[in-house]
Amino acid sequence: MKNFNFNIQNNNYNVRILSHEGNVIEMEVNGTSYSVKMKEETKKAKTPKLVRAASKRPAEPLKVNPSSSTTKIVAPIPGVVLSIDVKVGDSIKLGDRLLVLEAMKMENNIASEKSGTVTAVKVTVGQQVLQNEVMIELE
Repeated sequence: MKNFNFNIQNNNYNVRILSHEGNVIEMEVNGTSYSVKMKEETKKAKTPKLVRAASKRPAEPLKVNPSSSTTKIVAPIPGVVLSIDVKVGDSIKLGDRLLVLEAMKMENNIASEKSGTVTAVKVTVGQQVLQNEVMIELE
């Protein structure tokens, strides 16, 4: 199976592994056969599986300026606009999806936090946006 040469305190050892099943190894050291039982069975390396847990905190609500009738929908994080679901003049309700923003290889639905009318769409599909960049204005 495998051969190893060791030098321990100026003594040479030729170790030949004959078999390895579970926690028992059959080997030959300098021509003498040994059966070695290990305390624990050796584990084979496994490729880790990455699992992303669901977020425990809800999405942050949009910050609406109460003194203004215009609400600005801003990018919560930098990303790329994948799709725009509204156009200027559309009436929307609370919770309607306005657009999809891809950030860190994840699609994020950007939803309306209030009912109103779309007054401006300041982004296009494929456009990169920075955090806090205004994407849509509502009235």
